[in-house]
Amino acid sequence: MTTLNDIEAAARRLQGQILETPCVESRTLSQIVGAQVFLKFENLQFTASFKERGACNKMVDIANAGDGRGVVAMSAGNHAQGVAYHAQRLGLAATIVMPRFTPGVKIERTRGFGANVVLHGDTLEAARIHAYELAASQNLIFVHPYDDEAIIAGQGTVALEMLEAVPQLDTLVVAIGGGGLLAGMAVAARAIKPEIEIVGVQTRRFPTMFNAIKGTEHPVGTSTIAEGIAVGTAGTLTRAIIAREADELLLVDEGDIEQAVLMLLEIEKTLVEGAGAAGLAALVRYPDRFRGKRVGLVLSGGNIDPLLLTAIIERGMVRAGRLARVKVSSRDVPGTLARITGIVAEAGANIDEVHHQRAFTLLAAQNVDIELVLQTRGRPHLALVLQALRTAGFEAEELQ
Repeated sequence: MTTLNDIEAAARRLQGQILETPCVESRTLSQIVGAQVFLKFENLQFTASFKERGACNKMVDIANAGDGRGVVAMSAGNHAQGVAYHAQRLGLAATIVMPRFTPGVKIERTRGFGANVVLHGDTLEAARIHAYELAASQNLIFVHPYDDEAIIAGQGTVALEMLEAVPQLDTLVVAIGGGGLLAGMAVAARAIKPEIEIVGVQTRRFPTMFNAIKGTEHPVGTSTIAEGIAVGTAGTLTRAIIAREADELLLVDEGDIEQAVLMLLEIEKTLVEGAGAAGLAALVRYPDRFRGKRVGLVLSGGNIDPLLLTAIIERGMVRAGRLARVKVSSRDVPGTLARITGIVAEAGANIDEVHHQRAFTLLAAQNVDIELVLQTRGRPHLALVLQALRTAGFEAEELQ
C-alpha cells in the first residue's frame, strides 16, 4: 500500500519538474455555496492536468531502471499527455492508445509531445486491452493511469501542497475516475490531518467506484462531458484505499458539471474540463452537505474540447435566460417585423436570429409566427421584453 513516505519521496522527486500550483480561496464561490472554498489550480500544469504528477513520478522510476524499454499507456487524454511529455523529457519512447472518441485537442497535444498515438476502440476498456496487447508484443512497459503505486504516490502530492498552503482545511472534495487522485490524496491527507473529511465525486453516468464500494448497481453510461473520469473499471489498489479512507462518495449529474464549468469560467476566469469541475458540481448540488466548512477543491484538468465548451456556454446561457427563443404572433402586414424589432431594441435586448413561420403554424392564413432568438441580461430582463411586446398588442411567449 502507498504510504505518506512514498508520497513525500514523490514530492522531492517532482521538485523542479512539475508546477507547484496555487491553492487560493474563491470569495465569490464561497458566497454562492455557503462554504469557504479553496481551489487548487491543477489546470495550470504544463499539460493542463494533475496527471502529470503521477506520470512524472513513474517515468523517473522507469528511466532510473535504465533497461532501455519504451512505455505504453492507455488514456482519454490527460494521462496520455503526462506520460508523453515526461517520457520525451527523459528520453523514453512512448506509445499511447486512446479511444476513438477522444477530443482532438488531446490527441494533437499528445502527438506534439512526440508520442506514437494509436486510436483504438470506443471505450477506455477497449483501449486498455489493446495497450496490454502492444506491451506484450513489443516488450513495452505498461503505465497504468491509476492502478499503480508510483502513479498514486505522485497524485498524492496534490494534498501535500494543499494542506501546506491551507492547513485549516476541513474537507477535501475530489473527482474520481479510476481513483488515483483521490487515493493518493486520501493517504497523504489522512496521515497529516487524521480528522480531515475526504469526499469523492463521480458523474452519475459513470458510477463505477461508487458501485464497487457501496455495492450498488447504478447503470454505467456510454458518454459524459466529464470524459476524464469516464472509467468503466474501478482500480484494485485505488478501490482498497478509497474504501478505507473516504468518508463519503457523491454522484453529480451532467447539468451540475456544465453549470460548474461555466461558473469557473465566468467567476474565476479559469478554464476546466468536465472532470475538473466535478468537485464544484458536488458543492452546487449538495450545498447543505458542505455549508460552513473550509473545503478544498482540485481543478484537476483544463483540456476541454472547444466545441464542447461552446455547447456548455450556450446551454448555460439558455438556462439563465440570457439566450432565449421567443415566439411573437401577429398579422402578416408590412412594417410588423420593424415594430417588433424596435420594441425588442427599446427593451434593451439583442436579436441573434429571426425566423418567419407562415406554413408551420395553426394561425389564420393572414397571420404569422415570428420566432426570435434573443440575448438578454437574464430571466427578469426576458420577462420585461415579453411584457413590452404584449403591451404593444402582440402575443408573445418564450419557447422551451
